[in-house]
Amino acid sequence: MVQLKEFRIVMPMSLEEYQVSQMYMVMKMQQQSTNGAEGVEVLENRPFQDDIFGRGQYTSKVYRLQSKAPAWLTSIAPTDALVMQEEAWNAYPRCKTVIKCPYFTKFSLTIETVHRADNGTSENVHGLNEEQLAARQVEIIDIASAEKDYWSYVIGSSNFDFSKFKSAKTGRGPLLDGWQENCSPVMTAYKLVTIDAPYWGFGYRLEQAMLAGERALFVESHRNCFGWIDEWFGMTVQQIRELEQQGDCLLNEKISRPILLTDAADCEQSCSHNSERQVTQVIHT
Repeated sequence: MVQLKEFRIVMPMSLEEYQVSQMYMVMKMQQQSTNGAEGVEVLENRPFQDDIFGRGQYTSKVYRLQSKAPAWLTSIAPTDALVMQEEAWNAYPRCKTVIKCPYFTKFSLTIETVHRADNGTSENVHGLNEEQLAARQVEIIDIASAEKDYWSYVIGSSNFDFSKFKSAKTGRGPLLDGWQENCSPVMTAYKLVTIDAPYWGFGYRLEQAMLAGERALFVESHRNCFGWIDEWFGMTVQQIRELEQQGDCLLNEKISRPILLTDAADCEQSCSHNSERQVTQVIHT
């Protein structure tokens, strides 16, 4: 049975700031979660243009997440069952991500994201029809919540206490009860997750597990976006793109995979020792 769930993540920042924060967060979290055995391998990271999204950035990645598989899944599948292939089209403020699993060939997971300068009150930003709206579940995620579950520990749980947090550069925070209603600036990431695992006996369980995993990832990544605000605030998209290209090379070196970028000269330059020191300094700021 196809699952359709919309997560709304309200953030205390502008649309322009969120674009930088999201790019910085992805780069830093990928570096932190990748080692010689598992993590993220970047196959492609290049500009694209098409009739659907217009202009944006296309990425193709492989996620090796064997150690994060729940015990019930490893009892019916090999340890490499959580090797996931991801394609993403980032045409901010619209984005689309498609995730597939080579082991479960019928499995599909799509995340369509629309970013709006509001506090989560838009009701149909994805333009769903009546049947889809009837099937859709909606959950508003509060990044200030300290709620924990199995997947939050698996993915990694940041230690930010936003009830006491205050940004040195922007003065934003703390985030107290009801902060979404009177916060300025404010924006919301509307993430529509469509997941289908048509397997008799365990398909629904797999769908629920992946939904819970995506939710935990949304919580953790967006908590980090705000928690790291003093690291990325003031940076430009172009500055992040340059660090991102260098970081892709380092990721593939960490996981012992070939470096596959579109320009060999750029790759050689970005993987130089000077670039490595620059990325490492930013990631561990």
